[in-house]
Amino acid sequence: MRALQRENLPMKFALLISALTFTALSVLAQTAAAEQVFRSTATNEILDVEGTARRGGRNTVAVKEFMETGVDAYVEVAGCLPLGEAIFVESCSGCHGAVGEGKIGPALNDSVWIYSKNKTDKGIFETIFGGAKGLMAAHGQDIELDDLLKLIAWVRHLQKDDVTNAEWLTAEQKKTFKSFDVQRWKETERPAAEKQQCAFPSK
Repeated sequence: MRALQRENLPMKFALLISALTFTALSVLAQTAAAEQVFRSTATNEILDVEGTARRGGRNTVAVKEFMETGVDAYVEVAGCLPLGEAIFVESCSGCHGAVGEGKIGPALNDSVWIYSKNKTDKGIFETIFGGAKGLMAAHGQDIELDDLLKLIAWVRHLQKDDVTNAEWLTAEQKKTFKSFDVQRWKETERPAAEKQQCAFPSK
């Protein structure tokens, strides 16, 4: 009897290894399917976000969700907006104006987009991370991923036009969205937002 059991051991191991291999491949396939593929706005080539992004700011809940869904969870999270504004002033305002009104670069505060993909969070991330045609430089190596999401949230908040067709806002956000007003932001909204945390919104 023991001899028979010993003879069956290689078969059992083979079956076990096959089962484990299948499980591992299934998990890898699901993970790969869940990850977004990011493409250069200028060339349409795949962007190596994992390999070229700065080391910091990669492991936040917001970044992990964005890498899977392409949706920026910080959009319209009040506590994130002052942080996004600071990044914008430092990295973007020189070309796009203090409040996205346009300068050397195009306006970012209206409903007109040179690249229609920028109507989605994934699209505008690709443009900022990898750059675009003309003078738009890539910022993927000088702004951390979590800060890029805060920056995108601020750009979205600058919107002064009707948001009916704003793909980056949920139906609920569209109902409460107020067109950007500089004075209101400085006098009431920013002071209130600065008292709040920039936290991943609970669902």
